[in-house]
Amino acid sequence: KLVPKIGQTAKILYSIYIVLTTLLAIFLLIAGMPLYDALIHAFATAGTGGFSGKNLSIGAYGSVFIDAIITVFMFLFGINFSLYYHSLKGNFKSFFKNEEFRFYIGLVFISIIVITLNLVLNGFYSIGEGLRYSAFQVNSVISTTGYATADFNLWPVLSKFILIMLMFIGPSAGSTGGSMKCIRYLLLLKIIKRELAKIIHPRAVHTVKLAGKAVDETTLWGTMAFFFIYIIIFVISSLVVCLDGKDLVSSVTAVIASIGNIGPGLGIVGPTGSYSGFSNLSKIVLSFCMIAGRLEILPVLVLFSPSAWKKASI
Repeated sequence: KLVPKIGQTAKILYSIYIVLTTLLAIFLLIAGMPLYDALIHAFATAGTGGFSGKNLSIGAYGSVFIDAIITVFMFLFGINFSLYYHSLKGNFKSFFKNEEFRFYIGLVFISIIVITLNLVLNGFYSIGEGLRYSAFQVNSVISTTGYATADFNLWPVLSKFILIMLMFIGPSAGSTGGSMKCIRYLLLLKIIKRELAKIIHPRAVHTVKLAGKAVDETTLWGTMAFFFIYIIIFVISSLVVCLDGKDLVSSVTAVIASIGNIGPGLGIVGPTGSYSGFSNLSKIVLSFCMIAGRLEILPVLVLFSPSAWKKASI
């Protein structure tokens, strides 16, 4: 909670959401996008839904300015909204003091650089074009928005691998994006570091700290449980979808993109493809993945737990 009252916290978050959405719509209008299109894409970017009125998504406009604007705002909507509140209160250093934000921005920056170099060295684009398309696709995938300005299905293997990795990670907690969130990976890395330290110095006391404060064991176990449940659902769903006989890349990335709420994957579900070729069973499984992923998995699993439906004894 940002303030003592939950209702007031909700108002603050909604206000930030509305302001960012309005600014995006205005910038898109200035860049030459029609009013209706600007509103549609502003709403879809804000909610990281990625829906577009164009078959070619944002690529249909062929505008460097529109690409740049949406790239920036996809990045912004992938940030924890509480950081905006603290910065508005005068604590501008809160952004770079926040470990998750540093992890998020570092991941985005490194991914863009590596993919740009990979594309340029393989003769796909010039440096300027490579930077433009890699920045857009990286932010689209990690924020789980799902827009596309290039068919990354045709990109080199390294670039596609990085995008798949980003699909598994997702944006910051407290953002509008889906997937696993950066904070969980940050905690998992700290847990691994702690366990290695225990092996080296078994008698020392080792704690996992975040923002200078010790993280309790309940939170750490909850993070690990979420990670393994996420992976288990991914594996089981992939097995079912593979029964369709589609190629492995298409089947697996369809599940990754669904549970992470990204949209496009690779293969037949790439930026220029669709999910229409899958069987009804696969579509049901993928639909479940979409809902479970968006609701952070655990609440959905609770609904299927028999104990959740039993009347509490007095």
